[in-house]
Amino acid sequence: MTAPPDVRGEVAHAARVLARLGLVTAFGHVSARVGDDVLVTPATALDGVTADAVLTIALDADALPADAAPETWAHLAVYRARPDVAAVARAQPEAAFAAAAISTELVPLHGQACWLGTRVPVHEPARLLRTAGLAAAAAEALGGSDALLLRGNGALTTGPSAGIAVARMWLLDAACRVRLATAGHDPRPLDDGEVGAWRRAGPPLLERLWDRLAGAPGTCGNCTQPGA
Repeated sequence: MTAPPDVRGEVAHAARVLARLGLVTAFGHVSARVGDDVLVTPATALDGVTADAVLTIALDADALPADAAPETWAHLAVYRARPDVAAVARAQPEAAFAAAAISTELVPLHGQACWLGTRVPVHEPARLLRTAGLAAAAAEALGGSDALLLRGNGALTTGPSAGIAVARMWLLDAACRVRLATAGHDPRPLDDGEVGAWRRAGPPLLERLWDRLAGAPGTCGNCTQPGA
């Protein structure tokens, strides 16, 4: 099917915001599912991606186009395993490298971290997801969570839109920094009731967060709050 131009624009815009947040350098990608196709950014730095550059790949593809990033397999694998996921962001926050090196999973230590899932698993091994098989294993590790740490390889996040997937990457970076700050201090995770309450409140607040991240030129990937 032909993707609506606004979806291509949303993917490109989300990719540029991801770069502006400082969560990617030369690597990283953003995608969205449209019917049986996946719209994904090409193998290039995300700060200059335009809607015209966004690639279209069939969800059931058995090969990637030459200008696709090899780890596009990770996007396809998540969509194949999770029909509820409409968008994926892939990035390499420094805090994600550190948190994945000392944890087997993240549990929510603050309310906004609940919007990443009841837990964020850490995927082993530390390898690039450059084949369908390796990507499928990562998608299996993701399970029903909204985010996944890839040991030695950054992270991926999901969402109902490309913008929310990027907002969750910002939240994951924050959650990883909180985990690192509390290491060795016996932090108290939120209990099930607290997590459930935060997750129920999440959808409109995530949209508000994305609006702030997308529109604030002073937003910084290393700040505690957007625009702080």
